[in-house]
Amino acid sequence: MVGIVVVSHSAKIADGICDLAGQMTAPGQKLIAAGGMADGGIGTDAFLIQAAIEKAESGDGVLVMVDLGSAVISAELAVEMLDEKYKGQVAIADAPILEGAIAAAVDASVGQPLASVLATAEGARELRKR
Repeated sequence: MVGIVVVSHSAKIADGICDLAGQMTAPGQKLIAAGGMADGGIGTDAFLIQAAIEKAESGDGVLVMVDLGSAVISAELAVEMLDEKYKGQVAIADAPILEGAIAAAVDASVGQPLASVLATAEGARELRKR
């Protein structure tokens, strides 16, 4: 299964999104929160994101969901820091973090490949709430 990493400036938000998405997925779906700074403050930490990506990887790739622009920069830096064996198997989604993470996690948990999981996450931009 494709692993999902949720990157937010807030550890509580990242944890909450993973908890909510996990309620809707098949057992065994990896949803790893990488929120906040190592010291518990608000922000993003490339080293924390790198470790989360490595933890989420199970051979099928990892999708990284991000909340704000600087989280993209931290996620891109984290990917650059990865061992070469991981680099080609990580995608960063341009998607709403909550809706995208839930849709991607459901797609991943039924065995879809990384390209499909990425497309599903990014397709969440078009979801209407009413």
